[in-house]
Amino acid sequence: MSCDSDPYIFTTDSLPSDPRFLPPLANGLLGWRVYNNIMHMGSVYNGEGGLCHRADVPCPLAVRIETEEPARHTYSLDTHTGIFTHTLSLANATASQSLYSHRFYPNLMVMEVLLVREGDSEEPATVNLVSAFAPQSKDIVFESGPDYKGGSHIQGQTSTAEVPGGSCPKVHLIWTPVPSTLTLPPEQTQARWGFFLVVANSLDSAEAGFDQGLNLIATGNMRPSHEKAWTELWLQSKVEVVGSENLCRALIGCMFYLLSAFPSIHDTSSSFGGVSPGGLSNGGDGQDYWGHVFWDQDIWMYPGIALFYPKLARSVLEYRVRTIDGAKDNAQKQGYKGLKFPWESAVSGREVCPEDIYGQQEIHINGDVTLAFQHYLYLSEDLSMFREGRGSEVIYGVADYWVSRVTWDPQDQKYHLLGVMPPDEYYYNVNNSVYTNTVAKLSLQFAVELADLLQHPAPKEWQLVADQLKIPFDQESQYHPEYDGYKKGQPVKQADTVMLGYPLGLTMPTEVRRNDLEAYEPVTDPNGPAMTWSMFAIGWLELGEAERAQRLLEKCFKNIKGPFQVWTESSDGSGAVNFLTGMGGFLQAVLFGFTGFRVQKECLVFSPLLLPDICELCVRGVNYLGRQMDWLLRKDEICIILKEQAGGAGNTKPYNLQVVLKASGVTIPLPPGQPVTFPREPGCICKVDSTSSCWPL
Repeated sequence: MSCDSDPYIFTTDSLPSDPRFLPPLANGLLGWRVYNNIMHMGSVYNGEGGLCHRADVPCPLAVRIETEEPARHTYSLDTHTGIFTHTLSLANATASQSLYSHRFYPNLMVMEVLLVREGDSEEPATVNLVSAFAPQSKDIVFESGPDYKGGSHIQGQTSTAEVPGGSCPKVHLIWTPVPSTLTLPPEQTQARWGFFLVVANSLDSAEAGFDQGLNLIATGNMRPSHEKAWTELWLQSKVEVVGSENLCRALIGCMFYLLSAFPSIHDTSSSFGGVSPGGLSNGGDGQDYWGHVFWDQDIWMYPGIALFYPKLARSVLEYRVRTIDGAKDNAQKQGYKGLKFPWESAVSGREVCPEDIYGQQEIHINGDVTLAFQHYLYLSEDLSMFREGRGSEVIYGVADYWVSRVTWDPQDQKYHLLGVMPPDEYYYNVNNSVYTNTVAKLSLQFAVELADLLQHPAPKEWQLVADQLKIPFDQESQYHPEYDGYKKGQPVKQADTVMLGYPLGLTMPTEVRRNDLEAYEPVTDPNGPAMTWSMFAIGWLELGEAERAQRLLEKCFKNIKGPFQVWTESSDGSGAVNFLTGMGGFLQAVLFGFTGFRVQKECLVFSPLLLPDICELCVRGVNYLGRQMDWLLRKDEICIILKEQAGGAGNTKPYNLQVVLKASGVTIPLPPGQPVTFPREPGCICKVDSTSSCWPL
């Protein structure tokens, strides 16, 4: 089945019985699950240290429309526009309620109600607006402020700062009051009402936002400006398959919810607070990890977004830059040099994990952060992020941390990383986690490379430790044990060692890659987190085994809850909800698995392989070195169109690009605007003047 019945619109005639699976609406600053009486605002947390959590903000748009007479109900989430609509069909009228978090003006959330007369009836049509709103929060003590231009106003401040002596964010809400009923008079055929809410950190910006909202309503531009912003976003990316409607919808849902978690491409405010596993709509309680930012952002969600949106990718890196002081403090508290990024991060970058062991031992986060910066540089060549943007401080600080954290072992003449917790959290206080050591080695190597690029004198220890850091390997079984002392067959919580091949890109013989996959797949917890099977699928696609990859990807569908494509962390519905980490992994399985894309230093490698029931994959808007490309992959051919316009980041200039096929070495220029088609085989995209080889020896 193909995506003929618009797969971007998720429609149902009944809402899920579990309110956790109602659709989240977010815009990078405000996040809300429809009908919920609370919402959240980016960077607004309450509580100190391990008690820090996203502050609950009451939502005046927690309104349901009801009628006295029987009605037929339809609920739809249109991901083209990010608008959720509840439609009631009555005998004499149709009522519809639309809700959205404004995509262009991120301080605004909107509710519209439309009543349209049906047939010849001249009776008035009335709907009830039932509100669950109460102007109170467990995290913020609100008091009423003076009404502003007809808008109700409450203001408050969180009660406890994240860091002792730190400031507590203020929150102002101004909204148009919602009446208890709306009536379409007999003489009118239709009537429309607009209600909106402004949430801001200061009275000035709340009032300015309310003025903006009034102006948008007066000029009829509230919804059009929102829809235009979503249209612009979707013009820059598209991931669609032909052959599986389920897969098509799942991909659209993943892309929609991930984009909803990122700021507007027009946002220059530098207030982005990062992406947490459950997104902005969740995070007020422990089930959603308190809204903290983990490696999930940098390793799982970021790569799929960075492939299309350099500005949004950069916003993730800038979030980490803003937490440098906290990372420095974390390292010093542990007795080390450089930067130690927190396992769980909020605003300051100081560790806010409720349990000390994770912050102490799950140190692979440092390498994960570096990997995101490296990925960005290779995709964009935007050095401004590393010079003026202070990205180099992150990379050098992480390298200094590793050098101070390793221990020299005279017996095997290697550096070791002792007392760590791998990504597989079933084990702790182990030595030489193979994932941790590999990501440390890569981040040290990148620090040397960046220092050379920026003509910064690199301490010789960076290269020394990189060269001599132990990477555990079992010669007899020809596979990577997860850590020193790991016994083959021990249970594993989630993807860990299998991530050496992707995303870490550790060079290894095909036999070893296969052995790793075969060793860990049967012992990985079937109830583990949702992103795991995507990594196994990518591994099997690398090895040309599409059927095995398909079986593993199909496991992910157990984590998708209908009808709105909301993901749960575990397949039984437990854990974090709207689990963006799982969505990010799933998206990578397609964007990097089906295509074989690998972002390397001087080229974008590809090696496509489609699943048996997929006949076509369309990936539009791949952004590489300031150019955008559309890819169409079929079973036996590849078509690439290089777009006319540049879409670079920072100060990059667009390059002329070419295809280089691996087996034959044939080069094919990519003239802008013209489709270039060639048989399906591995190759790479690189600059026309590039002379380096992209293939590992």
